[in-house]
Amino acid sequence: MDNREILDLIESVKKIAIDAGKVILEVYGDENGLGIQLKDDESPLTIADQRANKVICDGLIQLNSSIPIISEENKEIPYEERKDFDYFWIVDPLDGTKEFIKRNGEFTVNIALIHNNESVAGVVYVPVTEELFYAVKGEGAEISKEGTVKSLKANEFSDNDSGLKVVCSRSHLNEETSNFLAALNDPATVSKGSSLKFLIIAEGNADVYPRLAPTMEWDTAAAQIILEEAGGRVFRADDQTPLRYNKENLLNPHFIAKGC
Repeated sequence: MDNREILDLIESVKKIAIDAGKVILEVYGDENGLGIQLKDDESPLTIADQRANKVICDGLIQLNSSIPIISEENKEIPYEERKDFDYFWIVDPLDGTKEFIKRNGEFTVNIALIHNNESVAGVVYVPVTEELFYAVKGEGAEISKEGTVKSLKANEFSDNDSGLKVVCSRSHLNEETSNFLAALNDPATVSKGSSLKFLIIAEGNADVYPRLAPTMEWDTAAAQIILEEAGGRVFRADDQTPLRYNKENLLNPHFIAKGC
């Protein structure tokens, strides 16, 4: 596919993400409860995850049934089958389920297009604030809210600058992250849930996000291309190479996301 085709696809994916956000908010506002279950790994699953996943997968299949889908909520596709994928979607229908359960609004819908193990397009929708972030490789990154579209540009800085804003998870702060913070020059911390941690860097409202704890590929793929197209970087903590996708094990390595 060329960029024109991908741009056309992403226009439709934006609508799919917004539709998924609507079904999430229906559950979010239901006083009868969120329908919480526990998955095999003890992580929470809600009715909203399942309903949003159906909206997204049905929409993507209708859009182009030849592009496979890897989703957090679908049965995992064997590596022997998916290792030969050319283009495929990677989806997290409700990123930040713990934040959703806390009802703090910090959850997102994530949809990314992967080509040759690289994220080449992504859409992230924030249902509570109705903010829509999106990017296509080589085309820049934008945010749309209340009918206004704005280009995204990450901050430029040096690692030894004083007062860098470091974004950390509300739900995960371990010893490795504390050590990372200790090595910086008087950093300020910003707490965020879900893929919003990437997006506030893309907006220029924070500088660095060290993720020195487990994540899965669907947690990062859409937000990575948005941050990269805003001028930032997302790279492995061990060898500084960019995060890549469709590995045999879909668990991400530890990584750093940062501005320019």
